[in-house]
Amino acid sequence: MIVSVLGAGNGAYATAADWALNGHIVNMFDFEKYASTLDSIKEQGGIYAVGGIEGFGKLNYVGTDIQRAIEGADVIIAVGPAYSIEPFANAVKHYIQGNQIYIISPGSSGGALVTKKIFEKCDNAKDVVIAETATLPYAARIIGPGTVKVHLKLIGGLYLSAIPHIRTDEALRCFRQVYPFTKAGENIFRTILQNANPIIHPAVTVMNAALIERTRGDFSFYEEGVTPATGRVIEALDLERIEIGQVLGLNIIKDPEIGVQQGYMTEANYEHGYTEAPGFKGIRAQESLKHRYLDEDVGYGLVFMAELANSIGVKTPMMDSVILMASAIAERDYRGESLRTLEGIGYTVEEVHKL
Repeated sequence: MIVSVLGAGNGAYATAADWALNGHIVNMFDFEKYASTLDSIKEQGGIYAVGGIEGFGKLNYVGTDIQRAIEGADVIIAVGPAYSIEPFANAVKHYIQGNQIYIISPGSSGGALVTKKIFEKCDNAKDVVIAETATLPYAARIIGPGTVKVHLKLIGGLYLSAIPHIRTDEALRCFRQVYPFTKAGENIFRTILQNANPIIHPAVTVMNAALIERTRGDFSFYEEGVTPATGRVIEALDLERIEIGQVLGLNIIKDPEIGVQQGYMTEANYEHGYTEAPGFKGIRAQESLKHRYLDEDVGYGLVFMAELANSIGVKTPMMDSVILMASAIAERDYRGESLRTLEGIGYTVEEVHKL
């Protein structure tokens, strides 16, 4: 297959290398302002991967020409933070074709819904199968020019949902060529709610705000940052997420349980599961509180979940509290900004169920 990877961050490096090492022809794109992140890859002709993936993934095209990057591709995989989803969709919308599959990895709270609203305005894009995953299939960090360390590649617990839903199996067959354990989500709400980043990252960050400021992140985010008290905060947030799912007819899996399925964790509990997790070992805390663990995971993720809960009558006092705390810490009004909500995208719960 010909695979186009959009993005040049940690996850995109791992994704491009993995698909190439699995024998696929891989193109890699990012915007002009991030062109410097592609230079070393172009010079060496691919990406070196170490850790959970080992080898040199040779790439076919690396650059900033979106038309060239996606032309002839069987699948296009957009890999980046929540705020990259709209720019990537706008970049491809005039060139993508109906026989191509567009996968957002991860969907980051409604990425497929955002993309559908953009694609449906273009005749060439309106029939494209759009899919999203609940989470990124890797824990990875770029460790040098053209080199990525994969701390963990998931071994299970990954969900994918497509729009229209009847074509989920089509997207799944493609995605399973590299991630054979991927499961079909019942609908887009599965991939939205099974994403636990908005539950974990803000909780640990808020509970360790002083330590992050004092040490500039000189500690292990999970091994040292998650104490039993922090675990109780994660659990309280997680139970609210699960209740949202129940009202929507979904059995959302507890984060420690899916963490074991994915290979991150060996203990399915909130107290010690994170500190003893092999998949989290060595991951350092962020240097600043102005970081995606709040800007993305609260601004896009937790606010989305809390507003979704409000629309279906579910109370979320812990989510509301963490949003307020995070807003004070980051000196932003995350709820007021409403960076991504179901209503803001232009959907109702009933409309999403029909997709």
